[in-house]
Amino acid sequence: MELLGSSDKSQAVLQKAEEVVPNAVYQFSQYVCEQTGLKLPQLPAPPKFNFHILDSWNSGIITMMSALSVAPSKAWEYSKEGWEYLKERTK
Repeated sequence: MELLGSSDKSQAVLQKAEEVVPNAVYQFSQYVCEQTGLKLPQLPAPPKFNFHILDSWNSGIITMMSALSVAPSKAWEYSKEGWEYLKERTK
């Protein structure tokens, strides 16, 4: 089993879920009504998402790599500031 598939696969799964889940919820609510005699109110339509996984699939990786790429210079900068602070305090 592949844990992380391509963005195309994820987009297809999201579209399939948008098609299948509302119908499954409706059928389940009908089943509950039949079994219990309850009358459930009609659920509102699920919101439509205008979200494309292709646009943000690697955003976490890009953010992490960006942070790692500046880490050495930031560590040097913070070390220099700490050293200056200690030098001032020990005068």
